[in-house]
Amino acid sequence: MAVSANRLEILQIADAVAREKSIDRSIVIASMEDALQKAARSRYGQETEVRAEINPKSGEVRFSRLLLVVDQIENDATQISLEDARKRNPAAQAGDWISETLPPFDFGRIAAQSAKQVIVQKVREAERDRQYQEYKDRIGDIVNGIVKRVEYGNVIVDLGRGEAIVRRDEMLPREVFRNGDRIRAYIYDVRREARGPQIFLSRTHPQFMAKLFAQEVPEIYDGIVEVKAVARDPGSRAKIAVISRDSSVDPVGACVGMRGSRVQAVVNELQGEKIDIIPWSHDIATFVVNALAPAEVAKVVLDEERERIEVVVPDQQLSLAIGRRGQNVRLASQLTGWDIDILTEQEESERRQAEFEKRTNMFMEALNLDEVVGQLLASEGFTTVEELAYVDQKEIASIEGFDAETAEELQSRAREYLAQIEAEYDARRVELGVADEVKEVPGVTTRMLVAFGENEVKTVEDLAGCATDDLAGWTERKDGEAVRKPGILDGFEISRDECEAMIMQARLKAGWITEADLAPPVAEPVEAEAAPQ
Repeated sequence: MAVSANRLEILQIADAVAREKSIDRSIVIASMEDALQKAARSRYGQETEVRAEINPKSGEVRFSRLLLVVDQIENDATQISLEDARKRNPAAQAGDWISETLPPFDFGRIAAQSAKQVIVQKVREAERDRQYQEYKDRIGDIVNGIVKRVEYGNVIVDLGRGEAIVRRDEMLPREVFRNGDRIRAYIYDVRREARGPQIFLSRTHPQFMAKLFAQEVPEIYDGIVEVKAVARDPGSRAKIAVISRDSSVDPVGACVGMRGSRVQAVVNELQGEKIDIIPWSHDIATFVVNALAPAEVAKVVLDEERERIEVVVPDQQLSLAIGRRGQNVRLASQLTGWDIDILTEQEESERRQAEFEKRTNMFMEALNLDEVVGQLLASEGFTTVEELAYVDQKEIASIEGFDAETAEELQSRAREYLAQIEAEYDARRVELGVADEVKEVPGVTTRMLVAFGENEVKTVEDLAGCATDDLAGWTERKDGEAVRKPGILDGFEISRDECEAMIMQARLKAGWITEADLAPPVAEPVEAEAAPQ
């Protein structure tokens, strides 16, 4: 391979590679220059700073080497004396670089092969960078491609200007692709990789379904109808929640289409996956009821603190609400973001009866009452001895069969019971070694002190060092299921805000913060602009 080889051929090769790989011609020429430099070093020595330049217009190749100007030469291959340098450039100084033109020469077979490998590597790197730059901002798009090959169940897809992969777990169950098949998928990730595809596609991603509806439903594409949430059991069943920004447009009807044509197009693309289209609602209770369709719901009870909802359904609707292997309730939970507990009306009735009996027994044992009086208190809605002890006495006296004297006696017994329990808790607190000063933190009760002691929170500093999650607990999702992690004060019916306030008061008492730190920020006044004259 001679450097004086056909100059036109060099440019033709550069143009052909640039077109084939869809990369800039200058990048290809730069890759060829790197390859020539590497080959030239095999002749002049690896330590020599050889430079190769290809004229992008004529194809002429020129070689030169860089020599460092020094006062005393230690290496002839890389250095030049200051005296010799000034013969070429009178302004040369020690530390400058002098360029020296090298004569044309022929490469050996090994050097030529090495140069070819460098070109291939550089072009491949440039092609991969071009693919990354082109697709990194297209995450969330649907693309069409041709199956190039199948490797260990993963499908390699030719996108025309890039190569992508659909992993086996991102394909629908029982879905099989062969070389040459057309495929449509969702770009869920694009990342730089040293080798292999950099564009990752999915046919199971919830947003793939949302994007398919956007392609089939003009109202979604135009922004009149919005897809608020999607939950999928890929290849089996899915739920999609939609809302209309125009009151005259039915969002569900728009997605279904005339005789189901629009939704059927999506179903066909997803290999027959059944799709429930439901109206989205700002009211979470209504949204959950809609999400459980086609099951009918008789009653819902919300626990906003834990984002949990209890749903009561008619006895004959239980299997429909839960779905096969829990599919319906699981999808509804994913769609709404709330944990859903389903009970039949009979189960709820039995539970209410059990709770009623539990409260009745609690009043009987705590206040030494007979069953009838305990039942009366429970049926009137009293749930704790504390409520009975501090409610307006007239409210107790107004219960049928009670009078003022009975009310006074009940409150007296309730307060005596609470004082006894308080003393027992305080004794346990002392036994656990919880400091007296912790009692002075606003919001802390004696019963809480026992819980603190059992969890090694024994000083104000210990409480001040707690996080809100330590006291209130938290919920995390694993494999789509909510897992509750209990806090120290679980079961105390205390909110996260109250836990946070308690911790802040402890930090104030410990001297970690000041009152000013607790004060809400004051908005700075905005100066009014003077009216134009």
